[in-house]
Amino acid sequence: MVSVAKSFDAPIKLLFPTADAARPFSMLGLGDIVIPGIFVALALRFDVSRGIKNRYFNSAFLGYTGGLTVTIIVMNWFQAAQPALLYIVPGVIGFVAVHCLWNGEVKQLLEFDESKTEAEEAGEEDQDDKSKEDKKGD
Repeated sequence: MVSVAKSFDAPIKLLFPTADAARPFSMLGLGDIVIPGIFVALALRFDVSRGIKNRYFNSAFLGYTGGLTVTIIVMNWFQAAQPALLYIVPGVIGFVAVHCLWNGEVKQLLEFDESKTEAEEAGEEDQDDKSKEDKKGD
């Protein structure tokens, strides 16, 4: 997998310089950012829908940072490439899971539905528009 990623010259990877002459760059694939990023974005959406100021987003982001840190430590320890998602995904899910268990909000998190949130927002906007039209008519 590493040989394919190294040979593919497209904007699907991020290269970071290292101090090691044998391995001048560390590589992070775009999937290692996008896949957990979707979960982090959903955590932010959950916070916004409940009127909470970034509680679950902060947990998810901290989990991402922790998973990435563990990936770098293991990579340097074994001196070999590591699949970053192997460490990032459990970090993100684990931090959010512990947070919602701690707060007793497991059911609300598991039942969260983005489409219901969007429908409620659209309904509120329609009511606001109607009230504005009523005021103009008077």
